[in-house]
Amino acid sequence: MKQGVHWVTIPWRDRFVEIELQWLGQATQQPLMVFLHEGLGSLAMWRDFPARLCAQLGCRGLVYSRPGYGRSTPRAADEHWQTDFLHQQAQEVLPALLAACGVHPAQEKIWLLGHSDGGSIALLHAARYPEQVAGLIVMAPHLFAEPVTLRSIAHARSQYLETDLRLRLARFHQDPDSAFWGWNDIWLQPAFQDWNIAEELRAVRCPVLAIQGLDDAYGTLEQIRNIARQIPHTQLLELPDCGHNAHKDQAQAVQQAIQTFYQQQRQETAV
Repeated sequence: MKQGVHWVTIPWRDRFVEIELQWLGQATQQPLMVFLHEGLGSLAMWRDFPARLCAQLGCRGLVYSRPGYGRSTPRAADEHWQTDFLHQQAQEVLPALLAACGVHPAQEKIWLLGHSDGGSIALLHAARYPEQVAGLIVMAPHLFAEPVTLRSIAHARSQYLETDLRLRLARFHQDPDSAFWGWNDIWLQPAFQDWNIAEELRAVRCPVLAIQGLDDAYGTLEQIRNIARQIPHTQLLELPDCGHNAHKDQAQAVQQAIQTFYQQQRQETAV
């Protein structure tokens, strides 16, 4: 298990891409938690949250930047993602990355922790590979496109064009235009207004902890409550005084809830 940030090559679509990643933890016999970043996120934008959480849980971690983000291969200027872009990340990119890293979820189930778009990817992966995922932790996931979500994404477009947002994102992305426009363009396509993955989640078999801030500008509580309707073994954490980044806005409450959930599921598995 190579320490520090490094890159692996995976096939995706009709080419090969470089994926920036980092391993956390030492003991290979520990459970593996894979971290899936938000729509404008990257490995670096997680800051020290994955390392602190893995140390607290006693698990290994795998943190990576998706294609188009961070220091992974940027999106080509003429490459336009379609409404299935989250499905592609869940069902093509993530399995290819795990294989390139020598991870075999069919032999040893993995844990997934996803934020925002990463939460949607985690849910879609668990629905596609229900026997390969031990548990899901999703923070502010998207199941469908809400008006509040689309308004905030449209506002982000104005911020990117009119403020220093591009400069700030350049601290975390080799090509900030790749990250921003890949995400922003597809969410604001008219066809994406009908995007909805709720019914697909009925295939998920693992336990789920779904976290949502009450002051999230990118989604309402209906997102995680819908998860609970589709997946009976779901625990909900609804946080006051909390926006889209629950692991930053309510760090202590989030880490405690994740630890309790993780230990509970590990104990039940061991029985």
